[in-house]
Amino acid sequence: MGLGDPLEAFPVFKKYDRNGLNVSIECKRVSGLEPATVDWAFDLTKTNMQTMYEQSEWGWKDREKREEMTDDRAWYLIAWENSSVPVAFSHFRFDVECGDEVLYCYEVQLESKVRRKGLGKFLIQILQLMANSTQMKKVMLTVFKHNHGAYQFFREALQFEIDDSSPSMSGCCGEDCSYEILSRRTKFGDSQHSHSGGHCGGCCH
Repeated sequence: MGLGDPLEAFPVFKKYDRNGLNVSIECKRVSGLEPATVDWAFDLTKTNMQTMYEQSEWGWKDREKREEMTDDRAWYLIAWENSSVPVAFSHFRFDVECGDEVLYCYEVQLESKVRRKGLGKFLIQILQLMANSTQMKKVMLTVFKHNHGAYQFFREALQFEIDDSSPSMSGCCGEDCSYEILSRRTKFGDSQHSHSGGHCGGCCH
């Protein structure tokens, strides 16, 4: 997608100064990030998520995760403290899932010192805003069932639904899968279930 800065139209969302935080938020393609920022994002993801991955059928592989995070299609929201210290990020892409144009959230990771202050919710709200402004059908993400805090956060605080393509819905590996695919429709999303019945592309992509 040949976008400039998808956040440009929403200057009010470029700052978050609640609950003792004062951060600025920028949106960039991965190619526009400093290597040190990419390294920080990878290290934070590894710190926060390696154990979760190792408890799943996927396992954790540094090389694979780094390749995913540096893919040309990757976009980033980065939250900066004092305009110089990164404290949170989201990796997302504009993608096509089952024929629908979607914004797929790959990561939302926060440093421990800025958690439970509403910043994670704010970043997801920005993704929803950008998904609407670019006429995507929905925001999608994958969450481990055993990551109880994140699962509850997306399902309850942010009202995400289990997507038709999720293993538990499509019947391909059901209870054996350690993750669910969640989604929240934009105003452009079809409220009807997809005619494909959720079997598009298998379950473990």
